[in-house]
Amino acid sequence: MSGENDELKRLLSSPSLGRGSEDNVMAPPLSTNVPKPSATQSSTSNNNPQASMTASTPATGQKEVLEPVIQNVVSTVNLETELNLMKINACTRNSEYNPARFIGLVMRIRNPRATALIFRSGKLVCTGARCEEDSHLATRKFARIIQKIGFHVKFKDFKIQNIVATCDLKFPIKLESLCESHGNFTSYEPELYPGLIYRLIAPRIVLLIFVNGKIVMTGAKDREDLTTALSKIYTTLLSYRKK
Repeated sequence: MSGENDELKRLLSSPSLGRGSEDNVMAPPLSTNVPKPSATQSSTSNNNPQASMTASTPATGQKEVLEPVIQNVVSTVNLETELNLMKINACTRNSEYNPARFIGLVMRIRNPRATALIFRSGKLVCTGARCEEDSHLATRKFARIIQKIGFHVKFKDFKIQNIVATCDLKFPIKLESLCESHGNFTSYEPELYPGLIYRLIAPRIVLLIFVNGKIVMTGAKDREDLTTALSKIYTTLLSYRKK
């Protein structure tokens, strides 16, 4: 069971699980880890540029206000019963189970469009939904499918684990300069990945920022986190706009 728990932790911490289907933004790298600043560095405004950030309303004009567009919602639920994944796979058409490659069973539904990763312990990870309501509905449908096969499932501890969203600022950004000034919170290695990884402390959001002004936001637990993060970073990114 420890192997299953390790796999769950890896999946939920991986931005690739929450990867959206947007065509114009490259997928996140395998890791978005940025070294945390020390307590000494965080206490001074010189080393902590986030301390002087001011929230503002992102806009491309007087009428068009920019808002994050949700691409993927990742949620979890506990069915509180041990599952026979081989039996579930045999009884359903929309599932795949290959324990040699992945310890969980993969199941898909079309309405709402979502994918479930189902584990023997009864834990279920749902990904692919485009809003919180669809994610909740999808997990209910997955639970119902399993119940119809003959398992006495419950629906406990439903939780949104990660919301991935995108936004297009519609102006190019000087990523090198941004990295130099916000080095404690950024990672930028264009030879490996074209996006700059920026970690906001409050709210705790990771942003993948591209030179063309496109942004991928991951790590949010609700929509308010996304809106707050965008309004907080917008003025900073505007100051690094390429002329």
